[in-house]
Amino acid sequence: MKVAVVGATGMVGEIMLKVLAERNFPVTELIPVASEKSVGNEIEFKGKKFVVQSMAEAVKMKPEIALFSAGGSISLEWAPKFAAVGTTVIDNSSAWRMDPKTKLVVPEINAFSLTKDDKIIANPNCSTIQLVMALAPLHEKYNVKRVVVSTYQSITGTGVKAVKQLENEYAGETGELAYPYPIHRNALPHCDVFEENGYTKEEMKLVNETKKILADDTVFVTATAVRIPVVGGHSEAVNVAFERDFSIEDVRRILHETPGIVVQDNTDTNTYPMPIYAQGKDDVFVGRIRRDETQPNTLNMWVVADNLRKGAATNTIQIAEYLVANGLI
Repeated sequence: MKVAVVGATGMVGEIMLKVLAERNFPVTELIPVASEKSVGNEIEFKGKKFVVQSMAEAVKMKPEIALFSAGGSISLEWAPKFAAVGTTVIDNSSAWRMDPKTKLVVPEINAFSLTKDDKIIANPNCSTIQLVMALAPLHEKYNVKRVVVSTYQSITGTGVKAVKQLENEYAGETGELAYPYPIHRNALPHCDVFEENGYTKEEMKLVNETKKILADDTVFVTATAVRIPVVGGHSEAVNVAFERDFSIEDVRRILHETPGIVVQDNTDTNTYPMPIYAQGKDDVFVGRIRRDETQPNTLNMWVVADNLRKGAATNTIQIAEYLVANGLI
């Protein structure tokens, strides 16, 4: 199978290549695609060298699948060009997520909706993916009414520039800034740009994408997204009000039985999810599961995942695996 990775030299692109190799995805020919300054360079994949191609050249090569992680403007311009030659595009940017004709997919939740006609498929935002992974099985049983989520997000969600800023600040050196303020020993309640309603784009992604993935506009979500000086993954404090009551034992059991979720929830042994242990893993970790004692049918939980893997690269490749396994490409 001919597979293009668009943005192959970026932070998520490099993880995509790593995950493709780890999961032994059936790549017979890899087409790494990057910006013009990288065209002609070589990258290594499973012990072989592949030359970085331009976008136009990659379209001519007609890959079966193109995994995009190169930003929204590039996706808007080039995803339709790949789709026009028969390529199935799985896009990791925000460009197509809220397009009513484009499926927004977390495989464990709604891959069943995909068909051969879906030539552009959207990968959700990293913070949304881990949230809905925990919500979906509980929504099925208890019917989610309202979610209040506060995120504690890794700097890797911003990219290489942010990682470099933290490293420079940690070493006491000056350098280019990814953020308007220091991130070392700090917390910025500012992920992405602010919108007219006072929320950031990241916060509104959590609101809108959750409804679309769960296929339920009656689920209300309100979010505060915070950037913290952590590398390993995103953490979320999630408060969920249900229509029906629950027992904590049943909640733990449902989450434990959900593929892709690992329950780490034992206060006697200080067992709870942390980004330092989620880093490099594909699961979503859930702990601190407890009843909100201030109002009925309401649950608190703590949700952690590696934002570059399940939050981006792994989810993208799981979509591709589903397409292959179900003969949709």
